[in-house]
Amino acid sequence: MREAFREAVKAYKEGEVPVGAVVVLHSRIIGRGHNRVEALQDATAHAEILALTAAFNTLSSWRLDDAVLYVTLEPCVMCAGAIMNARINRIVFGTFDSRAGACGSRFNLPEDPRSLFNVDITSGIMALQCSKILRSFFQLKRQQQN
Repeated sequence: MREAFREAVKAYKEGEVPVGAVVVLHSRIIGRGHNRVEALQDATAHAEILALTAAFNTLSSWRLDDAVLYVTLEPCVMCAGAIMNARINRIVFGTFDSRAGACGSRFNLPEDPRSLFNVDITSGIMALQCSKILRSFFQLKRQQQN
């Protein structure tokens, strides 16, 4: 989770919503990413999607069986779907996203019994740091708007 948080700090410094993610397979990081929505002008450039893409490229495969995704913020519906389609085994995230979260707060797609692929979820890892950087980012944005 520390590596995912380092990615979130990169996003913060770039003026992006500070979310970071890493994909780990057998104790080795095979993909990493941080939000790049503004830089790329791409609504799908979430940290999770970029980390998954990097992992696919590392393995030359879209199947990430036995991999774990660490992310600082609860994944949204889009990211949860991508994670499930990639066959990620487990999601570990820092803080809940009460507005758009799809892994336990608003929705719980990865553990929904109707889902084709289920994913284990662990939440609350480094939650204080993960929520603090988000609050700081949005406070700064509000100050800049005034």
